[in-house]
Amino acid sequence: MLGLKLPTDPRWVNLAEKSLEEILTDHAYCEQKAATSCITLIQMFPDRERLVKELAPIVTEEWGHFRMVLKELEKRNLKLGYQRKDEYVNKLISFQEKGGGKDKSLLERLLTFALIEARSCERFRLLSLHISEEELKEFYHKFMVSEAGHYRLFIDLAKEYAGEEVAKARWQEYLDYEATIMNELTPRGDRMH
Repeated sequence: MLGLKLPTDPRWVNLAEKSLEEILTDHAYCEQKAATSCITLIQMFPDRERLVKELAPIVTEEWGHFRMVLKELEKRNLKLGYQRKDEYVNKLISFQEKGGGKDKSLLERLLTFALIEARSCERFRLLSLHISEEELKEFYHKFMVSEAGHYRLFIDLAKEYAGEEVAKARWQEYLDYEATIMNELTPRGDRMH
């Protein structure tokens, strides 16, 4: 469904499980950045009525996810660490085509966000299936379902605002590029991406 060309090695779950405080910290900041990204899109494109209407509740949802992860850290007597540079996301941003006006900028941002949500969904799925603790399986399943919906929304908005053919063609380019990123990056248990 997600179209990702290179799946995550399932052994990534073992790495994440060994670094639970680190993976939860990274997850918390991913949720915070997702909320901020939606706010930024609304600020940049207030004239896109459907975008504003659809993303406004996602801001609240993503911030709620941030709080859920904080609660999970607290419940486990773990601490929120410092935010770290997200090499995966930075590489995706570097792939965005510059120029071409606001419409092109919107398409690039929507597809970047869709890909981040798709990879997050895939990683949450792995955690929901393979992490040893049942409670965490349920915890991550909820996030997987949510991220799948966000991925779908960003793709739908890209098609609506850029046209289906343009969005599909560029999406394939993003998927190909993302596979090269996944080949280059060493899997780390302290990072969601």
